[in-house]
Amino acid sequence: TKIRESIHAVFLHHAITEAGMDVGIVNAKEMYMLKEVDPPLLKACEDLVFNKSPEATDTMLRFTQMEKEAIELRKKGGVATVVKEKSWRDEDAIKRLEHALINGISEYVEKDTEEARGKAKRPLDVIEGPLMDGMNIVGDLFGSGKMFLPQVIKSARVMKKAVAYLLPFMEKEKREKLISEGKDPDAVDPNDDSQYAGKVLMATVKGDVHDIGKNIVSVVLGCNNYKVYDIGVMCTCEKILDAAAEYKVDVIGLSGLITPSLDEMVDVAKQMSKRGFKQPLLIGGATTSKMHTAVKISPNFFTKDHPVIHVLDASRSVTVVSSLLNPEAKEDYSQDIEEEYEEMREDYYAGLEDRNFLTLDEAKENKKKIDFDADPPVPPPRKMGVTVIDDVSIAEVAPYFDWNPFFQTWELRGRYPNRGYPKIFNDEHVGGEAKKLFDDAQAMLKEIMEEGSMRVKGVVGIFPANRTEEGEDINVYETESDREDGNVWMKYCCLRQQAEKESEDPHLSLADFVAPPGYKDHVGAFAVSTFGCEELVKKYEANNDDYGKIMAQALADRIVEAFAEYLHHRVRTDLWGYEGCENLSKEDMLKIKYRGIRPAPGYPSQPDHTEKRTMWAMLRAQELAGIELSSSLSMMPAASVSALVFAHGGSEYFAVGQIGKDQVEDYARRKGEGLEVTERWLGPILSYDNDA
Repeated sequence: TKIRESIHAVFLHHAITEAGMDVGIVNAKEMYMLKEVDPPLLKACEDLVFNKSPEATDTMLRFTQMEKEAIELRKKGGVATVVKEKSWRDEDAIKRLEHALINGISEYVEKDTEEARGKAKRPLDVIEGPLMDGMNIVGDLFGSGKMFLPQVIKSARVMKKAVAYLLPFMEKEKREKLISEGKDPDAVDPNDDSQYAGKVLMATVKGDVHDIGKNIVSVVLGCNNYKVYDIGVMCTCEKILDAAAEYKVDVIGLSGLITPSLDEMVDVAKQMSKRGFKQPLLIGGATTSKMHTAVKISPNFFTKDHPVIHVLDASRSVTVVSSLLNPEAKEDYSQDIEEEYEEMREDYYAGLEDRNFLTLDEAKENKKKIDFDADPPVPPPRKMGVTVIDDVSIAEVAPYFDWNPFFQTWELRGRYPNRGYPKIFNDEHVGGEAKKLFDDAQAMLKEIMEEGSMRVKGVVGIFPANRTEEGEDINVYETESDREDGNVWMKYCCLRQQAEKESEDPHLSLADFVAPPGYKDHVGAFAVSTFGCEELVKKYEANNDDYGKIMAQALADRIVEAFAEYLHHRVRTDLWGYEGCENLSKEDMLKIKYRGIRPAPGYPSQPDHTEKRTMWAMLRAQELAGIELSSSLSMMPAASVSALVFAHGGSEYFAVGQIGKDQVEDYARRKGEGLEVTERWLGPILSYDNDA
């Protein structure tokens, strides 16, 4: 309750600042800051805590009775909400702006900003006063774990709206001042950002269209008074470095989701070295890692003056950037990173020498041996060939939502036993904010469905298939008669595990799950997307609403993943129909308790993204569904999913892991491409140093 948390706020403030308390156990999501407590209540709390007055208890009881009455009023129609709102709406404009920023309330921002501007000497005073004071508090709370990412994004929305409102007034004032000084206002440097703590360039690298993580980091840095130049997605090395030079940035940040982006980051580091850049380079994104940064990127550019640093998530970005831009902290911080990365490189190369691998022939001998006589392939599909799926509503796929990755996107992580959805709502630390976030997501999802601002579309195909005579790849036939005539239409190339195993487990390849010639087996594939997100994002950007923008992107990802789950279920029960009586709960589906698998190129069971080209040719995915591939084989729109579909009960998910040069050479031969090209695409899983 408000009374209880106000007493806690008073107690904690004095315990920490005056009594020397070192550690406290608190419920962060319910904490009040001392400045949030209304002055009359603050006095009553202090009188009670310090026993200053004989009437302290009676006074507090009166406040308690008032709160009880407010709760009763709320039950009868929400009057209590108005009473609570009035308590901060009655403050002056400066206090209202600070409160709105800290609590992420954007409803009154233009009204309060205008009132504050009217009382200030200059429009800039409003930014440098209440707006920055509020954002400094937000930054401190986030850094100390007392505020969570969704709250920070909401606060940023308030800040952006306020600044956007003030901008025309500041521009007018600047022009008038320059004219009065006899200067040409159009000749002034538009990149004068001296009022910021530093300038950061953010970019998603060439061929990669994913930017939700980059957007989150940009907002968090902006909340901490860093000027962020976000130049978008699919940025070439030249574009990134030219922009960094133009904006005179202090730090460059690169983001990427797919494994080919790792090579692009290496290239940027090399070019930064060649062109003499001195800015620190930050690396982030789902496919990146501290190990890859240390081993592959850092050696191309790292010095103590301009280190290369892997940033795990948005919550770490502020600490990293502030350490790099603090002259007193930078040298020690860079030295620590350099020593850590050097140690990691030594461990990595020692690991390559110590780890044992089978030869490809030995791994093939230990492949998974399915007895297709005893356990034959499933019956032929009911619908052979390609089917376009464009008649499915988001409401139909909504029951297939997996909300766990949604909360991970927003960096909300419950602790055992409340780690997953919906148990996360019970978590003492993040549960309250998780529920608010979920309610906002439900509201936007309802709006999306009602307005039709997003839609799903995809294409699925099922064709005759057998593994090759060698047993390492999968031949696909356009028709059954083509199979009988031996006319191979497409070939999916597969990779096999080679790392030595302590157990007698087989060394797996996707080809093991398809029957050899002589059996009537089949393989499926699909590609699906959420369309409309880009347009919705532009609407939120135009309204300076980062929270809405990131929420839309996060929901687009959940929608397409749910669509993939829905479509795989439809394949099993209808289009292929080998599980006609399947009756699994949503939980069982998410636990993969059905027959078959749907591995995707670029993921652990087949780490080679180039196999998407074969899939796109087979499905005609761009022509029939409008889903494109970038130069790095990232799918466009960004909210897209593709996969192969295997039906045999013996099929299973696995990770290929690192592979030897003998397999890479054999794989290049089977694909009909040069070894250098194959090594580039398979770089992250090579068990040897191809740069040596």
